[in-house]
Formats: sequence, structure tokens, C-alpha cells
Amino acid sequence: IGAALVFFFASLAIRAVSKAAGEMVEEVRRQFREDSGILAGTTEPDYAKCVDIATRGALKTMVVPALLPILVPVVFGLVFRFVLADHFDGFEAYMAVGALIMVGTIVGILMANFLNNGGGAWDNAKKYIEEGNHGGKKSPAHAAAVVGDTIGDPFKDTAGPSIHVLVKLLSTICLVTAVLFV
Repeated sequence: IGAALVFFFASLAIRAVSKAAGEMVEEVRRQFREDSGILAGTTEPDYAKCVDIATRGALKTMVVPALLPILVPVVFGLVFRFVLADHFDGFEAYMAVGALIMVGTIVGILMANFLNNGGGAWDNAKKYIEEGNHGGKKSPAHAAAVVGDTIGDPFKDTAGPSIHVLVKLLSTICLVTAVLFV
């Protein structure tokens, strides 16, 4: 459950970025369609609307990921204490929650490291190609690197750092609610 929690959390974070970016692209396209002066440089775009979309999208889509490290350990521990206690002789709820913390922490650290380094590698690959290597800009390698960077940015800027918060919250919530499982 701890490992699945980390992967599910990371997928929700990446999906949140993708959804907010899609809404932002639609807003920018709308502004370009409705005001040709933006491209000509005679009028200013509505920056506040774009910031509002990003802020609302971030707050709305991160509600479920924020609740996961709070609800999963509590529900998991209570299910083991009251529902599964008779089925596992000698295995107490606090042991199950301890296993959840251990596995979640180990997988969380490894996954965060992977996402941070992998996302950074994709970002640096694009920069390397833009310096003139592998055909430079406008080459097929650059087009592929741009796609890779589109994936890499949410990895290194959102999902990776967020997993560190998940690991800290997971252990803190388990420690605070430990009295429920003993």
C-alpha cells in the first residue's frame, strides 16, 4: 500500500500539471483569437487571467493528493485494527502502519530521486541539443527533446519535490494518530 500510494500520488501530481497547462493553452489561444493586437504587439495580453487559471488549477487538482497522506494511514490502520485483527494472528495494526511508513518512505525516496534526476536529464538534453549538438534547433532530435522536456518539467518541478512532502506527511500523520492503532 505504501508503494502504491507513492505512485498514485505522483500520477495525480503529474496529471494536475497537465490539466492546468491544457487550460492555460486554451486561454492563450482564446486571447490570440479574440485580440489580434497581441501578436502585433499593440495590446497587452490578460496576464491576470492566466495567473488565475494556474492558481485555481493548482488548488483544485491538488486536493485529493493532499488528502492521501492523511486518510490512507488512518483508514489503513483502523481497518487492520477493527476489521482484519482476527485474520492475522500476532499481527497488530501498528505493525501494518509501521510497514506502510517504511515502504512508503523507501519507495518515496527512490521515486522522488528518479523523478528529480530523470526530469532534469530531459531538461538538460534539450539544452544540450539547443547548443548545436545532434543537429541543433529545428532538428528531429530537438523536436524529440522538446517533447521529453514537456514530460521532464512536471517530473522535476512538481512530482519529485511533492513526494518529499508526501513522505514527511506520511510519517507525521502516522506518529500523531498512532494511539488509534495500539
